[in-house]
Amino acid sequence: QVQLVESGGGLVQAGGSLRLSCAASGRTFSRYAMGWFRRAPGKERSFVASIDWSGGTYYTDAVKGRFTISRDNAKNTVYLQMNSLNPEDTAVYYCAGRDRTTATLATLYDYWGQGTQVTVSS
Repeated sequence: QVQLVESGGGLVQAGGSLRLSCAASGRTFSRYAMGWFRRAPGKERSFVASIDWSGGTYYTDAVKGRFTISRDNAKNTVYLQMNSLNPEDTAVYYCAGRDRTTATLATLYDYWGQGTQVTVSS
C-alpha cells in the first residue's frame, strides 16, 4: 500500500508561482509513475502532468511551458512547480501513483492523496 500526502497549496496572485509536493510512503516509490490531477470548481477531475520511473514527463497543453513536474526518489517525493499562474488554474490538486507506465486517465491510477487547494486571484 502506498500513501500520498500533498502540500504546498495556497492563495497566490495571477502571475505568481507555487510548488506542490507529494510525499509517498513505501520502499518502491522509484518504480511508480506519478501524476498530478486537478478538479476545478464545477468541473471534472483532469490530468495536469505525469512523470514515469525514468523521469519522462508529460503535460496537458494548458500547462505546458508553465508547470514542471519532477521527482526525488531519495526523498520519495514528486513536485509540481507552477509558474505564471492564472485564475483558470484554481482547483484542488491531487497527486496520484500507479505501479506501471504513466497514464493520463485518472481511473488508471491506484493511489491518491487527499488534495491541496490552489487559488489564484486576478
